[in-house]
Amino acid sequence: MSRPSAPPPARTPFARVVAASLVGTTVEWYDFFLYGSAAALVFNAVFFPESDPLTGTLLAFTTYAVGFVARPLGGLVFGHYGDRVGRKRLLVLSLLLMGGATFAIGLLPTHAAIGAAAPLLLTLLRVVQGFALGGEWGGAVLLVSEHGSPAHRGFWASWPQAGAPGGNLLATAVLAVLAATMSDAAFLAWGWRIPFLLSGVLVLIGLWVRLAVSESAVFQEAAARSAGSGLAERAPVLGVVRHHWREVLVAMGVRMAENISYYIVTAFILVYATQQAGLSDGQVLNAVLIASAVHLVTIPAWGALSDVVGRRPVVALGAVGVSLWMFAFFPLIDRGTFGAVVLAATVGLVLHGALYGPQAAFFSELFGTRVRYSGASIGYQLASIAAGGLAPLIATALLAAYGSGLPVAVYVAGSGVLTLVAVLASRETRGRDLRAVPTASRSATG
Repeated sequence: MSRPSAPPPARTPFARVVAASLVGTTVEWYDFFLYGSAAALVFNAVFFPESDPLTGTLLAFTTYAVGFVARPLGGLVFGHYGDRVGRKRLLVLSLLLMGGATFAIGLLPTHAAIGAAAPLLLTLLRVVQGFALGGEWGGAVLLVSEHGSPAHRGFWASWPQAGAPGGNLLATAVLAVLAATMSDAAFLAWGWRIPFLLSGVLVLIGLWVRLAVSESAVFQEAAARSAGSGLAERAPVLGVVRHHWREVLVAMGVRMAENISYYIVTAFILVYATQQAGLSDGQVLNAVLIASAVHLVTIPAWGALSDVVGRRPVVALGAVGVSLWMFAFFPLIDRGTFGAVVLAATVGLVLHGALYGPQAAFFSELFGTRVRYSGASIGYQLASIAAGGLAPLIATALLAAYGSGLPVAVYVAGSGVLTLVAVLASRETRGRDLRAVPTASRSATG
């Protein structure tokens, strides 16, 4: 007699899957954005004290950009193993790496204590942050996309996306509280370490939620089919390069306006509004705090709209919207009032949501299951180098050279053109069955 087959593993309730992805991405983005805010407000004085303020900020943003350079490497490594052994294990590892690096930044000696070794150690930990985040995004959005139904994938997959403004909201809130309760001298001396050390607690919460989630059935079925046929993808990255290079280019193009505009609105605004418009750190942090709260709510709304009208129209609307808004963004900040900065940041992030909300579902639908983690991560993270990683650095250099926000607005508008080209080069993916997307598709879009 044949032995009875083992019962299938219990499926995690879908709400818990969404919650696990959202909590984990919020914690990781908190860590990543905290560095960006600290680079704009503190690191120029703590780690580069021998430079003038603007040069020190440029050097701090250079270490900030290094994290983006490390992200594609993280996407390659985590994508490879995520496509071979599953999404869940890699998500746990990425959270541990990110939290450990952020906690260690909070313990770093300053330039005054150990000299040039301080910024070198800071840069090394930033590389670890970038490597971890490079693997986080793909696994988090795929876990939700592969658990959910095609009809509402845009809405549900946008919730991990909301972890980005959620993390920024949390990081900005902590910094705003410290700025309101501490003197500038105390904050520079030791207060800036508190939000980095707080990351240790947040990581424990993220792990507690994430460890309770099961692997996606879509991945398990694809892995079983590959094992049974003997055709398992030994190097998913090579499969992406050979058969999905056009999809990768589409993903990179879609990312350009989204990534650049986001870091202008959330990171460079701290430089421009304080050094050019004369606002205090606390005012700008509170403005970004309000804008991020609105952003968090609107991202799922844009994702839901993409389930109705398609991914391409929503992304195109966002690209045009952020490009045009930048020409109003800087004149509003130049008014030097808190209300004007809130309006500039809030509208900018609402329009950014149209680019960001549909992105998780869009990228998931471009690739087959056995290369999906690698393909989505590579397209997403490669764009981060040229886009978000350089955006604050380029914007600060343009401000130093021209003393105006207009060149920065032109820079963002140029990225919007690149995104529109990518949208025109793609086909609509809304409603695709992720089980049916071929792994070795040679078409850019179909």
